[in-house]
Amino acid sequence: MGRQIRVSGALLVALLLAAAAGCSDPVAPGGGDPKASAPAGSPSAGAPKPPKSPGDDANPAGGDVLPGLVSAAEARTRLAGLKVAPVGTMAGYSRDKFTHWAQQGNKCDTREVVLERDGTGVTQDAECKAVSGNWKSLYDGVVVTEAGKMDIDHMVPLAEGWRSGAAGWDSARRKAFANDLTRPQLLAVTAASNRSKGDQSPDLWQPPDRASWCQYGRAWTTVKSTYELTVTEPEKKMLTTMLDTCAS
Repeated sequence: MGRQIRVSGALLVALLLAAAAGCSDPVAPGGGDPKASAPAGSPSAGAPKPPKSPGDDANPAGGDVLPGLVSAAEARTRLAGLKVAPVGTMAGYSRDKFTHWAQQGNKCDTREVVLERDGTGVTQDAECKAVSGNWKSLYDGVVVTEAGKMDIDHMVPLAEGWRSGAAGWDSARRKAFANDLTRPQLLAVTAASNRSKGDQSPDLWQPPDRASWCQYGRAWTTVKSTYELTVTEPEKKMLTTMLDTCAS
């Protein structure tokens, strides 16, 4: 028989205690639970960000029918930055100094491009002339089904542009102003509303449909600020009233 190895009772107890200690959970520094949550009020990586305040985003709000509109908040900022000056002279003015309508390719001029853009179900002939479609006029809310009954309005009229700074421009800048498809300078409206407006500024003429005032005020301010045109005190006051109709 081989030799038997005897282990003392004291040594056996010591070995069992050491094994038990190696299986226990570690204790967090200070005696706290390592799985406990952070103190109340601490930032959490998964917490949602607070919503933006109205006007944080300069993109146009939903429902706009004009391109390039800034938000109401941005329009207020731009309006505050416009130079206030008296009405300028009409000396030397002529619509011919603002070349329009410019050719836009594929036999289309600016008028036909705006008619197609602002209408629904618009069809054009081989010469790019609108032959059918539906248009809703922003100024008076009237729906029209004949392109010939629609005018293309300059949001800031050419004569108003002349009185507020365009008299000093070169011909290229005037042409760009009269054919601007990027900003809210051109829109299809009923001939009646366009001719009622004429070349008047907002203090002298307002769209009969008050629901359009927010877009009108934002559009006018967008164009005047882009082209660095001046405003009169009454004009600025009425634009403020129009912007106050905006939801934000």
